[in-house]
Amino acid sequence: MQLLDAGGYWYVRFLFQRGLALIYLVAFLVAASQFRALVGEDGLLPIDEFVEAVEFRDRPSLFYLYPTDRVVGLAAWTGVGLAVLALLGVPYLLPEPWPLVASVSIWAVMWGLYQSFVNAGRIFYGYGWESLLLETGFLAIFLGAGTTGPPVLVIWLVKWVLFRNMFGAGLIKLRGDDCWRDLTCMDYHYETQPIPNPLSWYAHHLPDRFHRVEVLGNHVVELAIPFLYFAPQPYATVGGLATIGFQLWLMLTGNFSWLNALTAIQGVATFSDGVLTAALPLPAAPSAPAPLPLQVASVLVAALVVALSGNPVRNMLSSSQTMNTAFDPLHLVNTYGAFGSITTRRYQLVVEGTRADDPDEDDWRAYEFEGQPVRTDQRPSQWAPYHLRLDWQLWFAAMQPRPGRRQRWFTAFLADLLENDASTLSLLRSNPFPDEPPEKVRVRRFRYRYTTPEERAETGEWWERDLVGVYVHPASLSELRSPAGGRRPGP
Repeated sequence: MQLLDAGGYWYVRFLFQRGLALIYLVAFLVAASQFRALVGEDGLLPIDEFVEAVEFRDRPSLFYLYPTDRVVGLAAWTGVGLAVLALLGVPYLLPEPWPLVASVSIWAVMWGLYQSFVNAGRIFYGYGWESLLLETGFLAIFLGAGTTGPPVLVIWLVKWVLFRNMFGAGLIKLRGDDCWRDLTCMDYHYETQPIPNPLSWYAHHLPDRFHRVEVLGNHVVELAIPFLYFAPQPYATVGGLATIGFQLWLMLTGNFSWLNALTAIQGVATFSDGVLTAALPLPAAPSAPAPLPLQVASVLVAALVVALSGNPVRNMLSSSQTMNTAFDPLHLVNTYGAFGSITTRRYQLVVEGTRADDPDEDDWRAYEFEGQPVRTDQRPSQWAPYHLRLDWQLWFAAMQPRPGRRQRWFTAFLADLLENDASTLSLLRSNPFPDEPPEKVRVRRFRYRYTTPEERAETGEWWERDLVGVYVHPASLSELRSPAGGRRPGP
């Protein structure tokens, strides 16, 4: 009977907050190291363009009011510091009534600061896990801390986020690519995913029958299991464990920023203290109810979430479902989904520079990226939950045979390479021109595929590649800085 008893959520809150604090820590470290290079004062998409293009009420951000790199750095490192305090559980160490005050303050400030990065980050912050972190982080403000338990309503609201996260992903797959219905998507996914990791090559070469079972299992975990989140214990925990196990497999075989880690952390909300103390050698958790002000706040938050859930639910159930969409400027209640379609071929952009006036092929030297493969003999690296924002955009850019309207940042990126811009170069794995910048750059587009086990045993290569076209013809700095932007498409 102990296993069937919910037994409160003190331990559940403690675990959930530690996990969420870790995600916030990673997110703010990413902002501290990348935001200025991407969308700072002299970024690839300068922040003053954001200020000129939007209204504060539409995309509220601290950087709308103070669009400077100094404020960006201050906000990022403040977020890092607060995330460390939350990770260490500092509010729990304070005497009453300060745990609640400290907890609400820390989580609210982190949420507000990260909101500023997401709303000002434009294309480089246009990912579903940004809204997922903001929505989850908003609920964390109302969980409390100390010897009292959390409001049960807020725990259930976290389950509601998890449900929309998983069920929305399942629906968009069924409505999307045929390969999800004929169970063949995993034949391609590990090779064509945005940023492969060290185990992706091995996962790709698992038997076809295993890949069919994978897709079928994906449908079960995303479309059936989510209904268990709201079931009595221990069935809710079973649903949570299935979800967490599924996310761990995705983390083992790919680099999807903190999407999988955050989803697994949300899965903790399906547990209960009764289940945890029955399964683990834990002492009895404090059982005092949440303070009255926090309970009142949780009711108001629940009413707000219900009111804002209409558009996300209608979108999720629509035959024209869109994925990863926010319906309010604060990202309070959103719709989610991932990989509604799967690309069957992997294309890569290889950026090369030269100092020669009349270069031949031997004069061109390639830049290397942190996550996107360039060298065919280099094993993919593990980066998640860290987010390589430039590399993700390079993956999207490579899908098209020439730069499109959404790749305006790419011209600025190439121009920065011709100036050996330190901020931009910090986003790369290596710079083949450490002393003097190149005179020209070019971009070629290749099709990459994994080597077979036999090819790898013979050559040691992880990839094979074939040239399919020129993405940007050789261009100088003056050409790239011209009004035309240096967009010289290949054939």
